[in-house]
Amino acid sequence: MWLTCSSKCGGRLFRALFAEVELDADGNYQDHRITQDGYLCLNCGAPAIDLGAVPAELAAEREAEEVTPTLDVLCPVCGTLVAVGPGELCPNCQAPLEIA
Repeated sequence: MWLTCSSKCGGRLFRALFAEVELDADGNYQDHRITQDGYLCLNCGAPAIDLGAVPAELAAEREAEEVTPTLDVLCPVCGTLVAVGPGELCPNCQAPLEIA
């Protein structure tokens, strides 16, 4: 994790907005768990950004962009023009399609 202020104020303390904190019977801190990413800069109150998550987000975007090519094929069973990839069935009637 590498938090930074979105308004670039230089703040070095941040608050997790969505965290569960576990306490013992005396109210002493035992553990915590971040339930959802969301942080505030305690210096200026602006949202904070986790720069450590950027490489994983970029990789996920690249993976999402890598789509298999589809072709428009006329289904011989139901007669519907469908866009399918290699080895897929007709989405309407589930008939196998031959892509040449």
